[in-house]
Amino acid sequence: MSVRVTLALLATLAVACDSPSPTAGAQAAATPADPFLITADAGLLSRLTIGEPADATVASRQTVAARIDVDHTRVTRVGSPVMGRVSRLAAEVGQYVRKGDVLALLDSTGLSDAQLAFLKALSDRQLAERAAERAAVLLAADVIGEAERQRRDAELAQARAEFDAARDQLAVLGMPQEAIDELARSHRINSVSRVVASMDGTVLHRMVSLGQVIQPADTAFEIADLSSVWLVADVPEQTAGHLAPGDRLEAEVAALPGLRLEGTLSFVSAVVSEDTRTVQVRMVLPNPERRFKPAMLATVTLKDTPAVRRVVPATAVVRDGDREGVFVQRDNSTFVLRPVSLGAEFGSQRVLEDGLAPGERIVIDGAFHLNNERRRRLVRGEES
Repeated sequence: MSVRVTLALLATLAVACDSPSPTAGAQAAATPADPFLITADAGLLSRLTIGEPADATVASRQTVAARIDVDHTRVTRVGSPVMGRVSRLAAEVGQYVRKGDVLALLDSTGLSDAQLAFLKALSDRQLAERAAERAAVLLAADVIGEAERQRRDAELAQARAEFDAARDQLAVLGMPQEAIDELARSHRINSVSRVVASMDGTVLHRMVSLGQVIQPADTAFEIADLSSVWLVADVPEQTAGHLAPGDRLEAEVAALPGLRLEGTLSFVSAVVSEDTRTVQVRMVLPNPERRFKPAMLATVTLKDTPAVRRVVPATAVVRDGDREGVFVQRDNSTFVLRPVSLGAEFGSQRVLEDGLAPGERIVIDGAFHLNNERRRRLVRGEES
């Protein structure tokens, strides 16, 4: 090979070494720019307002579904003290009753047996009384001794005790004193037992029907005093941790439009419902006119104690997918979209929980336009 050819080959190799390889160029072109970074031109900058998060005194508000419920401290369950078959119903659901009113009548063999035992005890007591009286006369005539008189006195004491027990048993079974006195006078057994109201109130539930046989352990009626009711709400556990009795609330009842209720929490449950993952709270609601009825639907707005929090305007917040973020200023014209953690909304402001360091400046107005331009440039870059 000649010297001239050798020099030409060396020159070709040198040029090849100085030129960038196609693979390296492709890798450089494939390196993507930051999709959350944008540099605004002068026209876009004129539409933006830059500032910092501000401190504001806010009180969180949370609206949850609620309902009117009975005050369970004012509820009584009424049953029959004896087994019997229902022969008459004297009260219906929704009816107002007073203490002592008859709710139902039963035919009861148990009551008949108790009355028969009472009459037997009454007869035994009367017999023992006459025997004791005769013993006193015979002792005075020196016909019997002191020991015989004492034996008859002991029999009288026992007969009186058994009579008192039989009378008390009838009272326990629901017989009023005048009925017991009439039984002692007439010796006529009445097998009808009465189920009576044990308090003033409204019949909430009736669990028996005509002809039904009920046991002493069965509940026949449920009565509630509705002069005071509960407003009950189930608050999600994620937001119930700060609630405490005494916290302020507002409420509206769907069936009573225009009526706005204000009050305080009287109870916050100490447990979380495993089924609904909620915490029950309630407020005592005076109800002298019976306007609020159990099971009425309502909405409750819970208000937290005012506190100073960092807030950003709602105009600063943009949504990217399922995340919320704000544009943080890098330099005079460059901004980056950064995810932040935001809390409750108060008017036109959102509480800033996390995501920004003190002193960082953000786009507080015009973020919507800036985000639209960022998306447009991303689309244009994909199409080019």
